[in-house]
Amino acid sequence: MKFIINKELFLEKLTLASHFTSTKLTSSLTLQGVLLKGTKNSLHFYSSNLSSYLHTSLKVELEKEIEVVIEPKKLSEYINFLPPGKLEIEVKEKQITIVSGKTKGNFPLIAKEDFPLPPKIEEKGQTIKTDFLLKNLPIVLFSASYDETRPVLTGVNFLTQENLIIVSTDGFRLSLVKAKKEIDIPSVIIPADFLSEVLQFIKEEKEVKFCYLKNEKMIVFSLDNAEFFSRLIEGDFPPFEKVIPTERRTTVTIEAEEFLRNIKLISVFARDFSNIVIVQMVKDGIWIKPKTDAGDENNAFQEAEIDGDEQKVAFNYKFLLDFLNHSKSKKIIIEVLRPDAPVVFKTEDGEHFLHIIMPVRIAVPS
Repeated sequence: MKFIINKELFLEKLTLASHFTSTKLTSSLTLQGVLLKGTKNSLHFYSSNLSSYLHTSLKVELEKEIEVVIEPKKLSEYINFLPPGKLEIEVKEKQITIVSGKTKGNFPLIAKEDFPLPPKIEEKGQTIKTDFLLKNLPIVLFSASYDETRPVLTGVNFLTQENLIIVSTDGFRLSLVKAKKEIDIPSVIIPADFLSEVLQFIKEEKEVKFCYLKNEKMIVFSLDNAEFFSRLIEGDFPPFEKVIPTERRTTVTIEAEEFLRNIKLISVFARDFSNIVIVQMVKDGIWIKPKTDAGDENNAFQEAEIDGDEQKVAFNYKFLLDFLNHSKSKKIIIEVLRPDAPVVFKTEDGEHFLHIIMPVRIAVPS
């Protein structure tokens, strides 16, 4: 069976679907593929890694229904090199053929038995503004863990109280957003990598539809022609409230852009000393230096407002860079209790967002 399709649109959908296939070598070939399911007027794309699912579609005139599984990466690479315009696609029993002018490429099909399809959405969805997601999720996602041995830490915890609390942690740092309740949602843990993928594809939308599937323990984000499904992470999120200090002995108010630049400067030397930088808080500002006994040869000074005791705290500079690169605030407020206690970083608004970094416990040189 043959049909004609726009190259750019087909490649766009195929690339999107490939983001939700399994990348594990131990998984079945089926999970590494994309299901093409054609009806009379539409070509549907399905992909899944069993934790998340994607469904999207294109308007295409088809003479017959089709249902085949293709390997997306090699096929996408081939199509990307073809000139713009229309493609002729022919689906046979064991292969799919892509024709552009006189150029032809054949690609084998993958067995489609037991291809995992997403559940049907029967619950009533809620509408959420895309700006809300684009504003709040990026400043939380970077603190989630990549360690799959502790699944709950690879997710973002959503808590509905008087406000909506969004929090993530990898055990070394924590990000917390407090926002108005844009959606009615129970306490759930949503995989951070799934949310990161969704953000990439909703930037041009004003609103998205959100749905919580209670029986399947899944959440869904829906656009006009795409649906993103994810299973929730089961387990108890760590009691993060206990990590947030209630006292402080030193408060530093500092220009964020200059602080970022100075951390980058000292990181050149800190990479040779376990990535550790020392922030020394004095009366009129802060000294930033690597963890080294080489004296004061490599350091940077920045003026700052200091309220409280003089202190020294050691950090993994990569954690500081992650926070500063995601913060949009012009000024940063740093609250320190002591060198071995969690350090709180706040933005200018003070109430909306806070970030915590666990300091490195070392014998800090003078």
